[in-house]
Amino acid sequence: MITTELSKIGDIIQNQREFFETGKTKDVTFRIEQLKNLKQAIIEHEQAIVEALKADLHKPELEIYITEIGVIKEIDYAIKHINTWTKPKKVPVSFDFFSYSAKIYPEPLGVVLIIGPWNYPFQLIISPLVGAIAAGNCAIIKPSEIASHTSSVVAKIIAKHFDPAYIAVVEGDMEASQKLLAEKFDHIFFTGGTAIGKIIMAAAAKYLTPVTLELGGKSPCIVDTDINLEHTVRRITWGKFINAGQTCIAPDYLLVNKKIKKDLIDGLKKCLREFYGDNPISSLDYARIISQKHFDRLMNFLKDGEVIIGGENQSSERYIAPTVIDNVSSEDSVMQEEIFGPILPIIEYTDVAEAIALISSRPKPLALYLFSQNKNLQKRVLQETSSGGVCINDTVMQVGVSSLPFGGVGDSGIGNYHGKASFDTFSHNKSVLQNSFWLDLKWRYAPYEGKLPLIKKLLG
Repeated sequence: MITTELSKIGDIIQNQREFFETGKTKDVTFRIEQLKNLKQAIIEHEQAIVEALKADLHKPELEIYITEIGVIKEIDYAIKHINTWTKPKKVPVSFDFFSYSAKIYPEPLGVVLIIGPWNYPFQLIISPLVGAIAAGNCAIIKPSEIASHTSSVVAKIIAKHFDPAYIAVVEGDMEASQKLLAEKFDHIFFTGGTAIGKIIMAAAAKYLTPVTLELGGKSPCIVDTDINLEHTVRRITWGKFINAGQTCIAPDYLLVNKKIKKDLIDGLKKCLREFYGDNPISSLDYARIISQKHFDRLMNFLKDGEVIIGGENQSSERYIAPTVIDNVSSEDSVMQEEIFGPILPIIEYTDVAEAIALISSRPKPLALYLFSQNKNLQKRVLQETSSGGVCINDTVMQVGVSSLPFGGVGDSGIGNYHGKASFDTFSHNKSVLQNSFWLDLKWRYAPYEGKLPLIKKLLG
């Protein structure tokens, strides 16, 4: 639905429950048809999606294709593997269950709610929807009202291509979200900030509704001396400043070996000039901050440390240049919350133990990056830190691998998705044990006299 009275939300959910009860969504052929329908809808409305994302975030068209419309790859992956995913899996049983067979049947949960964010407002709605469809659910989508143009396009696409009794969109502000969260769902999937994630989880607790929370946090990037400097600089610059830094897995701050710090900073200056020119505000390849509220929040961070690259800004354009700041204290405000913008603090270390200690003293991040060819250092960082995921010698690219589950840990999230993980998130694995009639041993039946020694032997 594109515009619907909030009082009708309960009716939409009820209609979806009735549709789910028909069993139609459990048909694998139906699921494949709907995934193909979704892909075709995206292709058909490609230009409208591009225009909406440009209007909301001033996104460059190439970024739109690789980070938003590229979600089509997730659809293709699901279509390719869904027949395997949906098959019951036979599992082994122990010898004392020799007359039994055991299988695991994945079954859909029912009616699910997907709440999307504003930073990748198309991809981060469609990607979990792919999992919900593949697993056989009905879904209600709540796009972010902050990315209003994309929200409107998503609503129009879904309304045109899907029956609202199967998939529906609810647009609106916080009141719409509150109304949805007051209802009972079979799963809630939320992408956004940690503070709102806590509100989602509290609302879900009322009905014991399971949740997937894709949050964020301050994702550290450790830079060792044993690197290819040119490649390292280019990959950090891209991962940090794509979408003007408004990426949940962007490198949030750099932990740089003191020996290579100057060379790294010189490399960042050069690379930023190559990417966006001498005046990034004029670059067609550089996005804008989503809203004035977020612009003002980011401007406060520029008061910390020393700006050594960038810092230029223009409120009317919601523009902040790609910025690097040095001499940052771990107590500064820029180090207290996720930056979520084009500001990159640098902290130097002399021993990697200092970097690991800093990371471990903070809430667990969604991503951790390490640039080093040193295998022992790679192993040490993997063993001594905890994060939702790790990418070594690159940034952000881990999100594009469908075979890797994506999700956080601790404050950075609960649960994961992408590929098979998406299917699992929106499924219940139903355990089924079956006995035969060809034999019926009486050791477990009353009377029990004289049977205890046998039981002890079986359990021993």
